[in-house]
Amino acid sequence: MIDLDKAGTFAMGSHTVKRIGYGAMQLAGPGVFGPPKDHAGALAVLREAVASGIDHIDTSDFYGPYVTNQLIREALHPYPSNLVIVTKISARRGADGSWIPAFSREELTEAVHSNLRNLGVDVLDVVNLRSMLDIHGPAEGSLEAPLAVLADLQRQGLVRHIGLSNVTRKQVADGRRIAPIVCVQNLYNLAHRDDDALIDELAAAGTAYVPFFPLGGFTPLQSTALSDIAKQLGATPMQVALAWLLRRAPNILLIPGTSSVAHLRENLAAVDLALSADAMAMLDRIG
Repeated sequence: MIDLDKAGTFAMGSHTVKRIGYGAMQLAGPGVFGPPKDHAGALAVLREAVASGIDHIDTSDFYGPYVTNQLIREALHPYPSNLVIVTKISARRGADGSWIPAFSREELTEAVHSNLRNLGVDVLDVVNLRSMLDIHGPAEGSLEAPLAVLADLQRQGLVRHIGLSNVTRKQVADGRRIAPIVCVQNLYNLAHRDDDALIDELAAAGTAYVPFFPLGGFTPLQSTALSDIAKQLGATPMQVALAWLLRRAPNILLIPGTSSVAHLRENLAAVDLALSADAMAMLDRIG
């Protein structure tokens, strides 16, 4: 079995997790909408993830909608005591699968209660407030009102910790004046390096950074240098890309997603890759 402890651990508030986890988004149907093509296969991936030692699963009630949370509950409830489930709120899905901002007090409150119901828990470990000021990437603008709602739900005991997603450095700084922020979840990978400075700031502050689309998402990473290094190491380019992220900063927590048990195992094997200084330098230049 792969030893995930090799990659180390990092804290999200009162939770300390291994640095490689699992993102459940791909368990939903095409376009993160509707049920999975293979229901039993989806349950098998979740059970394999936990059996492999993963203790951090990322999800949201707007994946499906409701699909991934219900799968997680079916596969894993009652949950292992060390399992941290991180969810996110601030969007709802249209009948056509569209992503619609849901930032009002009523919508955010219902989203928390919906995640609680579908996951079958009394309190959510970590809830990320995802900025929907621009669904395609971070955009400046105040998140004070929705974050104040989430902080209120935290005071009510429904949420243990708060994170932010799809946000700018200013929004992180502003958010800290409203509530403690235990993690930031933004787009980041070998080819998309806009958050380099933010990652270093968060590392210095002891705050976790969780890159989504660590392998490029809907546009998989492609690079001659990446492929060459992978060939030299007898690994896949995606394994090298994950290994680079683990080396990039100690506060980076990985949540690569897949709907395949074989691909899950392949992703986890990235913890065994040793990247030389020369390989890191070549990979750094990709971004």
